[in-house]
Amino acid sequence: MGRQIGDAGEDLAAEFLQSEGYIILTRNRRLGMLELDIIAEKEGKVIFVEVKTRKSSRQGHPEEFVGTVKQQRMIRAATAWLMETGHEGEIRFDIIAITQAPGQPAEILHIPDAFFPQF
Repeated sequence: MGRQIGDAGEDLAAEFLQSEGYIILTRNRRLGMLELDIIAEKEGKVIFVEVKTRKSSRQGHPEEFVGTVKQQRMIRAATAWLMETGHEGEIRFDIIAITQAPGQPAEILHIPDAFFPQF
């Protein structure tokens, strides 16, 4: 998958979240070698969002590509962000899976609480 498809998917995900009442705090936040696609806030809760975009689900649905290794990286990045910002409130890890075949409207699946960190 090209970076262009990923960027377009992240744009769609951010627009979707905003339409659902989320406030986008930051996008593509790098913390050392780690990155968080979207950090959003809603009702005082900080949400770390992984966005996966595919042209089709022929080789699997986008959300299936957020495995244990990716989850652990997100948790480490979120922990670094929390330490940096001093946020001590509730957090959540979501996945937004986007499937968009060329020339077709995007299918967006939002999975709140997609996984739970093991501290």
